[in-house]
Amino acid sequence: MKELALNVFRQPPDRLNCAQSVLFAWREVVGDTAITVAELKPVGAGRAPEGLCGAIHAACLLAPGQAEDLKAAFAAGVGSLYCKEIRAAKEHSCAECVAEASEILAGVRNHADLGAIRADPQLRPNPDHCE
Repeated sequence: MKELALNVFRQPPDRLNCAQSVLFAWREVVGDTAITVAELKPVGAGRAPEGLCGAIHAACLLAPGQAEDLKAAFAAGVGSLYCKEIRAAKEHSCAECVAEASEILAGVRNHADLGAIRADPQLRPNPDHCE
């Protein structure tokens, strides 16, 4: 999933942002179309709710039941959940954040009951779960 996300991150023709790139990879691997790539255009470049990195925000939207675990793993790998802090530290690029969030999400995907997620509307991605 990481390679799929990185292959479209800021690349022509669509130049997807961090959140869109993670979502794109998820859609390609899982086939889930509950959220469109266009819906995440406004949350790249530090504009996700509460200033979260858009990559981890997208991952939380896609696996809301594991949002806290996703956030903990991401913060452990990157040093923060917040775009401004990550950029200010200058230790991890946006592409590295996309890679990290995609890898963590792939791990969740490998262990989740995706059939249940698709079948039960209560388990579908909800933006309120990652704020």
